Amino acid sequence: MKLTTAILCAALGALSACTSVPQSSARRAPPAPEFWLDLARGDEVPDHAVLADLAKAGVIFVGEAHTIARHHAVQLQLLQGLSARGVPLVLCLEQLEARDQPAVDRYFHREIDFAALAQAIDWPKQWTNYADYRPLCEFARQHGIPIRALNAPAGIIRAVSRGGGVAQLAPADRAQLPAEIALDDPVYERLTNLELAMHMSANPARLRPMFEAQVARDETMAANVIAGRRMEAAPDQPRTAFVIVGAGHMRFGLGTADRVRRRDPGVVERLVIVSGSEQLILTDAQKGQGHDVTISHADLRAVGRPAADYVRVLPLSASAGLPPGHPPIPP
Repeated sequence: MKLTTAILCAALGALSACTSVPQSSARRAPPAPEFWLDLARGDEVPDHAVLADLAKAGVIFVGEAHTIARHHAVQLQLLQGLSARGVPLVLCLEQLEARDQPAVDRYFHREIDFAALAQAIDWPKQWTNYADYRPLCEFARQHGIPIRALNAPAGIIRAVSRGGGVAQLAPADRAQLPAEIALDDPVYERLTNLELAMHMSANPARLRPMFEAQVARDETMAANVIAGRRMEAAPDQPRTAFVIVGAGHMRFGLGTADRVRRRDPGVVERLVIVSGSEQLILTDAQKGQGHDVTISHADLRAVGRPAADYVRVLPLSASAGLPPGHPPIPP
């Protein structure tokens, strides 16, 4: 059976097997409650059991579709639950560039507020829905959880994607990326290329540079996850990294997750994803940038491992499960 991906769904970090479900004019039954699914065992698991298992990890990757509000609420609930258990955490964000760490530190140490942080790093231009990450940042600051900026400079990533790959970077730009960038990754490249094909700008000649840009992000974020674990921590007791990234950077243990393991082979990791459940809404501009592609179950089975350890399954309803006060998502 084949699943037709929504336009740009994977690029926005949703599950690689997202499917568009036709709207029905018939009245729907009340939405089912949210629940956790253990993908290793293929069964439901209670919230407390998920938290207990995550608390044992050194790195927790929480994959998201960047613009789904409920994904951010699940992230906050997990961060709160782990903090309540006394887990020493560091909040690691793809949505912040590593060069902005000094401003992030000023925010963490209460020298500036969230609005001043956003202004200092021009966050609205870098990440249009940056305000969705405010609850995570405010909770982290309030509870003494350091915040680590992960991402590579956007301009350098664009140069990789549009200019022929990592090897074509100017020396000054190349120096801002990790020394070791593992570009030979056939499984990850095959899966990434399937998803990149939904971009109108993607063609066979451009796929390799676009993949190298993805890897350059992964390598940079992985290096900063490792560094983040040692932020304000005892030398022999690194913090647990709570890593917020687009799901395409961590599903199946690939991407950033794989590169963290390469740098720290003994690390205990957990992978968490959240279902889309019709909550991904694309603008007309986003729709115009892509087209539907088909990714089959056979394509995903070829990866040879589960997409994650746990998936938070949201009710299949366009406005179900949104945080209190959040406007409903239109059908």
